[in-house]
Formats: sequence, C-alpha cells, structure tokens
Amino acid sequence: MEGSEPDRPAESDAVEKTDVLRDFQASFFAMRRLRSFPWTFLEKYLECNKSSDLISDILKQTCLHSLSRTCPPSVRYRKRFLSELIRREEAAGCDPLDELYDALAEVIAAEDTTECYKSYLLPGGGAVSLLESVALISEGTTGLVTWEAALYLAEWALDHRHTFTGRTVLELGSGVGLTGVAICRSCGPSRYVFSDCHPEVLQKLRGNVRRNGLTEPAAAVEELDWTTVTGARVAQVGADVVIAADVVYDPEVVESLVKLLSEVLRGSSPELLVCSTVRNQETYGGFKQQLRGAGIEHRVMSGDVSRVFHYDRVAPVEIISLFRRGSPLPPATGCRSSRAPNGGSRSASCSDPSEDPYLHAHAHSWCC
Repeated sequence: MEGSEPDRPAESDAVEKTDVLRDFQASFFAMRRLRSFPWTFLEKYLECNKSSDLISDILKQTCLHSLSRTCPPSVRYRKRFLSELIRREEAAGCDPLDELYDALAEVIAAEDTTECYKSYLLPGGGAVSLLESVALISEGTTGLVTWEAALYLAEWALDHRHTFTGRTVLELGSGVGLTGVAICRSCGPSRYVFSDCHPEVLQKLRGNVRRNGLTEPAAAVEELDWTTVTGARVAQVGADVVIAADVVYDPEVVESLVKLLSEVLRGSSPELLVCSTVRNQETYGGFKQQLRGAGIEHRVMSGDVSRVFHYDRVAPVEIISLFRRGSPLPPATGCRSSRAPNGGSRSASCSDPSEDPYLHAHAHSWCC
C-alpha cells in the first residue's frame, strides 16, 4: 500500500548514526588513538546538515556520560578529544555548541594525574572500568596498564564461555585485571583467582576488582611470585582452568614461568591457556623451545574471535593450550587460527601446529 513502506535511506542513516555513536563511545572510554575514530561520518554529516546536533549526541555519549564522571579518561586525552570536536565543528561552519566549550573549560581547569580510567564496554551492557597508569612503564613494571593480549583473551573467553562457566579459574600475571573481570562479569565461573607479584600491581588490581563489583569468595586476589611459588601452593587453588595473557615479554622471566607451568601440569592437569602478543620473535621462540625442553607440548587455539573491544590490532596474537607430553590432548575448543599481523585470521586447521605452513615457517623465530 502506498506510504506503508519505511523510508529505507532514512532508516539506514539512523542505524549508521547509532553505530557511529557507539564507536565514538567505545573508543573514547578505551582511550583509543584519536585517528581511529569515525571522523569521516561526522564530517559528512556536518557538511550536509550544518547542524551540531550529532556533536551534541557524541558529547552525551562521551564526556557528558555518567561513566565519564565516575571513571574518566585522562585529562590530557579528554582535552585533545574535545579540541578535535571543536576543530571539526568550526571547519564545517556550524553554530558554536555552548556545551562543547563548557566541557572543554571544565577539563582545562582539572588537574592532570599519573593515573586514569579506561573502560571497555561489554556486549551484554555495562563496562569493565579499570584504574591504570598513564605511562606504559611506571613503578618499575609494565603491569599497570592493559595490554593487547589481555583484551584478545577476554574476547576469546566471551566466544567460549563454556570453558569458564561453573569452574574455578586461576589467572597468572593478572595485571590491572581486564581479562579476569570480563570473564567474571560475562562467563559465570564458580571462583576466579587473580594473581600477580608486584606490590603496586596487586594494590591496583585489588582496587579494580572491587570497583567492578567482585568480592570474596567468588573473586580473590593473591600474590604469586613465579620464582618462589611451589606446586603445592598452586594446587591449593584447585583450578580447573589456568590462563595467562602477555606474560612472555622478557627472556629473564621465561625460565621461571616455564617452571611454574610445569608445576601446574604436574598436579591435576587443568586446562592451561597462554595468550601472547608476538612482539619479539626470539623471545617467543625461546619460550616455546623451553616448553618443549620441559616436556610440555602445545596446541594453537582457535578460530575467528569476535571483535568486542576497541584496541589496536597490529601485532599478531596467539593463544596456545598447553599439555604434558604423552598425556591426552586437551579438548579442541576450536580450530587453528591465531590472528595474523594484518589483524585478520590465518586459515583454520585442526591439525598439529607443526603442520601449519605459517607456524612451520616461523617455528624457531616467533616471539612476543
């Protein structure tokens, strides 16, 4: 009937606008580089409409959102973000938006600090909000910021919730807690044990766990020093699943890490997953070589991972499942596919990792 069909272009534009607002919000709270924001859509919108209403909507989803009041990104970041919005508004010849300039004035008056919040929006609603260090290295550690492998492992967990649901999980080297909080909030483990060894990291980790509404006994934070912890101490946790993200970053810690992983597998043989950003080929290759020397084999885990969080996907990331040589293979939660350097996925295969042509070519040179 005439007039009953919806206006397809208008409907499509509304959907795209909603997606763009979501991208602005997710990128802003994760403090992504400004160049990664969907500026092209904003420019075209301003050019066509000569109205600042979209900028107003962006403000409401970012600097004026309630999350920005409780867990704001750094002062410097918010200042740069608002300045970029003003620059693009002025370039389009739109009428000045008072609330935009008011927001910038408020940020300019704020005191910058060495800490800030990053928030990662969860697909089911809500966010994982973490207090992190502004600097990548502070207090003599890299553990005060969220690294790519932690985000990637959290995305993998969201795609494989059954691996964690109703089970006890131990995380080694939890850092500021992104992976564990995401799993606790979305995957329903019966108990989750965060662990680290650096005093400053543990302090920030405990605060982030509480900040996200996690409490004992369902969630615990424990000090685990890989150089001194015993197999008996690890066995006390009673973990069904042991995970670690971005722990293969320094050749000096690899030896103690491999000894700890060997102790973990010597006990009740839980599922053991290690996720690594491959930054240095020699370090990662050395890690795998030491695993083999300790009688530990690995299977590369699997498939295309849903892109849930906003972060840079440049370096390759790989998840491996570890098991003691001669023991039954762990269940294949998916097929072979670690993320390639271009951010895509290599072809999937359920065969042994040594049969993958990409892995074979890099068997002795991959590193994290």
